[in-house]
Amino acid sequence: MKRKTAIVTGASHGIGQAIAVALAKNGYDIGINYCNNLRGAEETRRLVEGAGASALLLQADVGSYESLSAMFKQFDAIFDHLDLMVNNAGVSEFHPLLEVTEAQWDRVTRIDWKAAFFGTQFAAQRMTATGKGGVIVNITSNHIDGCFPNANIYAPSKAAVDTFCRNAAMELAPHKIRVVSLAPGYTNVWSDDNPIQLVRDRIPLQRFATPEEIANILVFLASDACAYLTGTRVTVDGGALLPVVPENDMNGGSLLPLQIHETEEHK
Repeated sequence: MKRKTAIVTGASHGIGQAIAVALAKNGYDIGINYCNNLRGAEETRRLVEGAGASALLLQADVGSYESLSAMFKQFDAIFDHLDLMVNNAGVSEFHPLLEVTEAQWDRVTRIDWKAAFFGTQFAAQRMTATGKGGVIVNITSNHIDGCFPNANIYAPSKAAVDTFCRNAAMELAPHKIRVVSLAPGYTNVWSDDNPIQLVRDRIPLQRFATPEEIANILVFLASDACAYLTGTRVTVDGGALLPVVPENDMNGGSLLPLQIHETEEHK
């Protein structure tokens, strides 16, 4: 029986690396995409192979159509099928709206949105050709629903990917291809002295996710247990977007004591 195969973009560190390793532990051989971080990609390969899977390093700038196309051809030279595509690569840049440059807009949109679009297209072409279908998971963000400071390019790019997932799922369903959006919230990929750590206690679960937690959810979404799930989004953010009104955001995110006011009819 053939082992399953997957491509994970942006797999040289963080969530992407954790996804590659988790998939390797669950029967997948992995195409490990990276752009510049060769050392990180080699570490991912070591971990993947340590889990008993085959690993192929795939250097590519996924925001470039030509580079992405070449990456898939490199994968095709080694593997004759693709079961799972994980469009994870992205950049998180935050700039005030009045100061955004065209270069910044192009960079974030190209890597966060264009790469997911054509990564989905190239993967679906291969899944359709084999007639066996497959699964495509696009990593988005809880920025889709929240409004975060200076996320003027990043949030709309992730929202575009999320909407695209639903369109792609509808069109690819006859080909037995499922398309799902996975939206992490705060995930602990930062150093302990990073100022972002200050928001930890304002999250209802009062901690960040680990990359491994996000990866384990992705493995589940790609599994046969979710065979009837497509065209939807799974948000994993510890409830970070729940305290949305000012009263809920006081006292470090804790709810104010509930005050019940008697009315004449309840006396």
